[in-house]
Amino acid sequence: MQIYFVRHGKTEWNLASRFQGGHGDSPLLDQSLEDIKKLGKYLRGTKFRGIFSSPLQRAFNTAQGIDDAMNANLPVVIDERLREFNLGDMEGMLFDDASKKYPVQMDNFWHHPDKYDPTELNGEDYPHVIARGKDFAQEMAKRFPEENDKILAVSHGAALSAIMGGLLGYPLKDVRKRGGLSNTSLTILETDDGGKSFKPVLWNETSYLERKLSKTDSL
Repeated sequence: MQIYFVRHGKTEWNLASRFQGGHGDSPLLDQSLEDIKKLGKYLRGTKFRGIFSSPLQRAFNTAQGIDDAMNANLPVVIDERLREFNLGDMEGMLFDDASKKYPVQMDNFWHHPDKYDPTELNGEDYPHVIARGKDFAQEMAKRFPEENDKILAVSHGAALSAIMGGLLGYPLKDVRKRGGLSNTSLTILETDDGGKSFKPVLWNETSYLERKLSKTDSL
């Protein structure tokens, strides 16, 4: 079976380089609504067994927009395990401000996941995010065990980097080694052993957007 992982469309806070995290949220940009339609059209004809989304509006609205553009008429099922990292006290902060106030935590968050300790921030660490993501993926593999089964899961950049690195079996220090994910990007992971292991089929695909991405598309 395959899981089609999608990062939500770009928001106002993405554009401003501001942390949203697991509780902050901001509206999707008008450009993102068009991007979401393009992704839905790209996926049109794909037979999904289900569509799942983080509870945050930016992810749910992305999932619903894809569903509408595909003409799939599938319900979007909210799953808490797809929520973005809880970034604690950094949520709502501009990246530059967070780097000045929490320089060690910021560096470790982006570059040294094994050293990231969010205790001071009242946040969530990498092992917890990876564990909840693995729990979701393994449950989906058991629910939809056939070779041709596919599901769509809409989540968030930091959470997906951690979750998918964990599913691919990377050690914690290397869990982000494939880099960041672009807004409205598509990554496909596949399992043929009931969710025990996954392999990449497609990674951070955005060609269907038919435009040059800016730096803030990947923040």
